[in-house]
Amino acid sequence: MNEFSMICRVLGSLYYRHPQDPLLAPLLEAIREGKLAQGWPLEQDALFERLQKSVNDPAVAADYDALFVGEACSVPPYRSAWLDGTSEADVRAFLTARGMPVPSGPADHFGFLLLAASWLEDNAAEDESEALDTLFSEYLLPWCGTFLGKVEAHATAAFWRTLAELTREAIGAMLDELEEEADDASAE
Repeated sequence: MNEFSMICRVLGSLYYRHPQDPLLAPLLEAIREGKLAQGWPLEQDALFERLQKSVNDPAVAADYDALFVGEACSVPPYRSAWLDGTSEADVRAFLTARGMPVPSGPADHFGFLLLAASWLEDNAAEDESEALDTLFSEYLLPWCGTFLGKVEAHATAAFWRTLAELTREAIGAMLDELEEEADDASAE
């Protein structure tokens, strides 16, 4: 797994899975112990220090529920909730066409889209970045800035405000990498 894939997998898991999900426990423990920051490929040490200090806050799970779960959530994590004229089926069709196994739940969840980026990166043919470009440009970027801003505005736990800021910076770095790859490919 390369750095791009790792970033997407970690961030996607944190948004996609409930903080009390047992599958997330090792990742939260790595944050708590500072181990994730040690292996993180981006220079985000100050954000990781804040994240590490806030991971034990009992409000993290309650805040997740208030932010992302149910009809009355303050920040719907689905693309279709933010962009008129879009549907979850568009995302599902895009990912299925690329051979990705898509679960029965909504495929346009913010965390799932980051997990999909990890999967596309890990399963792409050599020098193939078109699928990732499309995933980011059509399915993630048109709404992720607004989504992350709302997470920062509505979160009561410092963990989610910090994670939103960390995610914004990481997405910017990944976009730079995708642009560099596109420039390199067009120069050849």
